[in-house]
Amino acid sequence: MEKRKTDHIEMALNAQTTRDTHDSRFHYEPMLKAHPLKEPEPLVFLGKSFRVPLWVSSMTGGAAAAGKINHNLARACRTFGMGMGLGSCRVLLQDNSCFSDFDLRDTLGENLPLYANLGISQVEQLLQENKIHKIHDLVSNLRADGLIIHINPLQEWFQPEGDRLRYAPLDTVKSFLDKALYPVIVKEVGQGMGPASLAELFRLPLAAVEFAAFGGTNFSKVELQRNETGILEAYEPFLQTGEKAEDMVDYVNNILLTLTNPGCREVIISGGIKNYLEGYYLMKKIKTPAVYGQASSFLRYAKESYEALHAYVQSQVNGLMLANAYLTVKE
Repeated sequence: MEKRKTDHIEMALNAQTTRDTHDSRFHYEPMLKAHPLKEPEPLVFLGKSFRVPLWVSSMTGGAAAAGKINHNLARACRTFGMGMGLGSCRVLLQDNSCFSDFDLRDTLGENLPLYANLGISQVEQLLQENKIHKIHDLVSNLRADGLIIHINPLQEWFQPEGDRLRYAPLDTVKSFLDKALYPVIVKEVGQGMGPASLAELFRLPLAAVEFAAFGGTNFSKVELQRNETGILEAYEPFLQTGEKAEDMVDYVNNILLTLTNPGCREVIISGGIKNYLEGYYLMKKIKTPAVYGQASSFLRYAKESYEALHAYVQSQVNGLMLANAYLTVKE
């Protein structure tokens, strides 16, 4: 006790808070609950039971380090009860040499959602070539619950090897849904989607929409940085455009008020979600079932080791438990 009191004396002057860093989104209510002793209440999302409302958002696939990273992530999902979207599985359409990097069902377990992932340009191409069976085979071989289609017209435009879309992504998604044998999620890749795009998506029979909003990893920026023709400066203004996750929550709430029978009712809130308080706040704000997703934060620790990843996820879960106990979102 004496050491603790000595620490208090020595550290008190360095433990001052200031009004300009105050988080004004919450009421702090310390009187009403004891310390949380168990994880948040489980929830059903994408037809399966999550123990915590966290989603491992899709990251890049097909690289040399992907196997270690993916298996660390899947292991963490199983331990904590989270869902996972694979990075782009495009490489598996050509051959199966990297299949083990994506073959995560045994690591993840049967009871948690695992979704394969392809870009809208691949879906468009396979539809036009009448080779949609390749997508069905991909989902089946991975024992995935369904498919994520990532919508990335800017990324494709900026990518040195990028494809040119011949049709509006909405038309391609609609055509694919007519042939899909499994649930489908639609996501962006770092700039989010505006209200008109979201309104169209929520009319469709989708399993979920993932935001991938402005403020997190932006794959358009990744491609501009890769481009050897020096176009970064010319197109850089595009990197400041997009939709923030909080704005997208408001768009979705308004859209759902106008639709009497929406085809989609679940949301993965992602894009610039740096910590559990961001996720907690946005999940409380949205008026439909939701979990929150992270990509770069998980990636940073999954590259290091499973132990580092485990410690990070545990800190997120502990933070969510405290938020549920002591914070309410201001109206």
